[in-house]
Amino acid sequence: MIAARRAPDTMLFLVVLLPFAPTLLCVATPMSTVMFRFYGNVYPTGRYYVTMNIGDPAKPYFLDVDTGSDLTWLQCDAPCQSCNKVPHPLYRPVPKKIVPCADSLCTALHRELGTSNKCPSPKQCDYQVKYTDSGSSQGVLIADNFSLPLSKPSNIRPTLTFGCGYNQNVGKNGAVPAPTDGLLGLGKGSVSLLSQLKQQGVTKNVLGHCLSSNGGGFLFFGDDIVPKSRVTWVPMARSTSGNYYSPGSGTLSFDRRSLGLKPMEVVFDSGSTYTYFTTQPYQAVVSALKGDLSKSLKQVADPAMPLCWKGQKAFKSVFDIKKEFKSLFLNFGTGKNSVMEIPPENYLIVTNNGNVCLGILDGTVAKLSFNIIGDITMLDQMVIYDNEKAQLGWVRGPCSRSAKSILSSFP
Repeated sequence: MIAARRAPDTMLFLVVLLPFAPTLLCVATPMSTVMFRFYGNVYPTGRYYVTMNIGDPAKPYFLDVDTGSDLTWLQCDAPCQSCNKVPHPLYRPVPKKIVPCADSLCTALHRELGTSNKCPSPKQCDYQVKYTDSGSSQGVLIADNFSLPLSKPSNIRPTLTFGCGYNQNVGKNGAVPAPTDGLLGLGKGSVSLLSQLKQQGVTKNVLGHCLSSNGGGFLFFGDDIVPKSRVTWVPMARSTSGNYYSPGSGTLSFDRRSLGLKPMEVVFDSGSTYTYFTTQPYQAVVSALKGDLSKSLKQVADPAMPLCWKGQKAFKSVFDIKKEFKSLFLNFGTGKNSVMEIPPENYLIVTNNGNVCLGILDGTVAKLSFNIIGDITMLDQMVIYDNEKAQLGWVRGPCSRSAKSILSSFP
């Protein structure tokens, strides 16, 4: 879910404020890898999320994993001004853990959101973050303990800064009641949990995810399980639209045939369920698909997606129909080693009505000026965001395997 740069509306936190307890530096030597199990799917859940244990004593919360934004936040009983019904009791803040306005992460968050560092009270750091789907979270920053599943035995429970959101608006793609308690922001900014873990010496600034088309998968921080071979690596490029994970501009083709388009700026975003192309690439893909389809497929209206087809009988999975469609390709450089293949199963879904639908949407409707590679296009491959070496990578492999078998799955 891409975060928009908007000025915050602020309100005073409604708890009695006590002196702030400074964040302690936690150092794990050697650095560990942290691994989480994914829940969810592209369709019909529309998101992938993990369980994060926060507080003292630790309590579980479901967090939507989002590489398109920096701030992690929980819906919060502060008290709550506007919260959705969530799976777990609302997080209740301890006043002494409120982050003051002068804290460096408060300054960094306001800078990354493009806002001035003005707080109604010096005792708290207020924020408001808005997303491109019109969702938003407003609250204050909190620092609390996180119990992490570290690969190397350790009693370390790092104190990390995140948002205590007392005013949420559900976006266009949201659900009520919400299936998650908040959002896990894993962007490139310094307020990202990944950046904080690196700063505290817990993990390297590397993350990866493997989203299974069967639902579930895994997320990891650190580089212990990054494959040593077969990975397609491309340098991280500076996005013209924000501080996002971008492989740069790619040339789009269909069935290895050029679509005659200019290179298109691309961003990887695990918080977007579907892939979004701007007008020209989207229209070119739709035209290519329609011109290549079998006459046995007929366009049909389906409430799930804008563009769908039905067959002579209902489809049960994408694999029933994939032979009728061709792969898309994105070439991010001049060599064959910088190409991302997007096979039919990475841009199609089969709905509950048995229709097959295009999982690439027109990003112009969402007022996007760039193209988003969402969850559907990242299915069944490990996608690696290596901030240490400023590179992005991907490699196909099974994402539903247990953690113990991951290394053997991705040699």
